[in-house]
Amino acid sequence: MTATRPASPLLLPVLVGVTFVAAIVSSLGAPLIPSISETLRVPLGTAQWALTATLLVGAVSSPIMGRIGDGPHQRAALLGGLAAVAAGGVVAALAPSLPVLVAGRALQGFALGLVPVAMASAREHLPRERVAPAIALLSVSAAGGVGAGYPVAGLVAEGLGLAAAFWLGAGVSLAALAVALAVVPRSAGRATGPLDLGGCLLLTAGLGALLVAIAEGTTWGWTAPAELALAAAAAVLLAVWVRHQLRSPAPLVELRLLRHPAVLTGDACAVVLGVAMYLFLSLVTEHVQTPPSAGYGFGATVFVAGLTLLPFSVLTLAVARTVAPLSRLVGERALLPLGCAIVGLAGAFYALFHDALWEAFAALALVGAGIGLTFAVIPGLIVRSVPPSETGSAMGFYQVVRYVGFSLGSALAATLLAAHTPAGAHLPSQRAYVAGLWVAAGICLLAGAVAWLLPQRPAPAPADPALARLGEEDAELGGAGLVGVERP
Repeated sequence: MTATRPASPLLLPVLVGVTFVAAIVSSLGAPLIPSISETLRVPLGTAQWALTATLLVGAVSSPIMGRIGDGPHQRAALLGGLAAVAAGGVVAALAPSLPVLVAGRALQGFALGLVPVAMASAREHLPRERVAPAIALLSVSAAGGVGAGYPVAGLVAEGLGLAAAFWLGAGVSLAALAVALAVVPRSAGRATGPLDLGGCLLLTAGLGALLVAIAEGTTWGWTAPAELALAAAAAVLLAVWVRHQLRSPAPLVELRLLRHPAVLTGDACAVVLGVAMYLFLSLVTEHVQTPPSAGYGFGATVFVAGLTLLPFSVLTLAVARTVAPLSRLVGERALLPLGCAIVGLAGAFYALFHDALWEAFAALALVGAGIGLTFAVIPGLIVRSVPPSETGSAMGFYQVVRYVGFSLGSALAATLLAAHTPAGAHLPSQRAYVAGLWVAAGICLLAGAVAWLLPQRPAPAPADPALARLGEEDAELGGAGLVGVERP
């Protein structure tokens, strides 16, 4: 594709700014949950919905924004996403109650689809020789921005209050919207075909019903009529969605790709690792902020809780770039099981050893190492297993299932916290955290065993440098809770 006019020299800095907005909004997640719980006087498990809602909207909006971003409405997708994020920040900052705050956080979920749109804009409007370095810069900026954003958001919330953290998100979104409006050109992209609105609505309703059923099962009772009705509705809606996707000429995600064993392996591991990742991010950051008067915890500030996530971000970035030498050392087939085992080991470590703050830093560093390795391996595993004409659909589906895993992990954290919170109490017992960590460790080890046993397509020789870079970029973004760019 060619740009409609020469790109402004400011285009790349502006797109980097957009990725930083996505990073900052992503950092307004797990570390702020205890502050939300305390400020709005709701149980910790209920406050978890401020994160789950963001991830649910991200799961549905990201493929939609990615589809629009590849067509003639690319600029509108970017500006519309920024406007929604800014509005969500204002709503969350002014929220008098949890439902209003959750609505604001849901609007901020559109930030999770900004990165692939920014990458699509760079692909179209920059000279060909600058595209690869630009996409690499956007990837590192977004992932690194999240690592820095966690402690910065914590520092703002600690010094100026919870609302100030959401005002920060609204402010940077409005600033990015203003400069993007002035600098980002219109797209001359090809039409991408009709958007599958029916599939979008069915997926949103089905996932929403499933997440509410998981998160509220302990509170309502797993056999309560409302719980059973919601679970049945989720099953029906998702079954109808699957049928709709298989029959649609332009589906939101191409489910037929699961006929490839390696694609099935990669996507299954992505879901499980997404669940484990958000269990860790939620439970560890909330555990360290618990006051010692509860009988456990370190009474850490939001800033310190954000700092515990720095090793996670750093190790995700670092290990994602070691796939090639590790592959030569242990063999490519062992990489995915090894990454799953490292994440599982992190859960077992913190479940057994949680009496000192440094143990939280160490556990999250291990999680980052495992996530960086696995999220760098999976894209290559998928892309090598499908025809070139299906790579975009395959990566789009992978991004959706990864976000589904993130959402399920956050909802499961809410369930475990609620299950171990005594009636009328504000905080759960320590057993909630230990149980959650063991659950995360167990499913990661199971995923590693499945990855080892299921057949995988042998790696081609010679290695594809572009494919290796795709894996690195996707791991960097995936470890930050963001989505990457589809392989063109």
